[in-house]
Amino acid sequence: MAGELLLDTGGLVGLLDRSQSVHRACAESYATWEGVVVTTEAVLTESTHLLSGIPRGSVACLDFVLRSGVVVVPLSIPSLRRCRQLLEKYSDLPMDFADSTLVVLAEELDTNLVFTVDRDFQVYRIRGRKAFRVLPEIE
Repeated sequence: MAGELLLDTGGLVGLLDRSQSVHRACAESYATWEGVVVTTEAVLTESTHLLSGIPRGSVACLDFVLRSGVVVVPLSIPSLRRCRQLLEKYSDLPMDFADSTLVVLAEELDTNLVFTVDRDFQVYRIRGRKAFRVLPEIE
């Protein structure tokens, strides 16, 4: 697998919101990452919304992405179609749109690394087969 790290909402919020119980684990794990980090606009939308209850939280989220060089990958029409398939497939969880964009991105980039605190990524499969490797490793 390639070395890109997919950045999910839960991981990003955990990293930036010091009041989160997972903040320390997220900060320590992320600090050791040296490779490329990628995410989607859907993740940024969800993250800025969740951080909006913190003073300047939404701005801090965007500043983090801009300063740290996170690559924001836009969705194509074929990617959007694949998201639809995944939303239907995982409707029993249910999978949210942001998660579907990251699964599609994992398929496109051939990576299985995801920075998240969302346990659903232990259920999702890349191309229906390959499991994700979740960082940080939280019990």
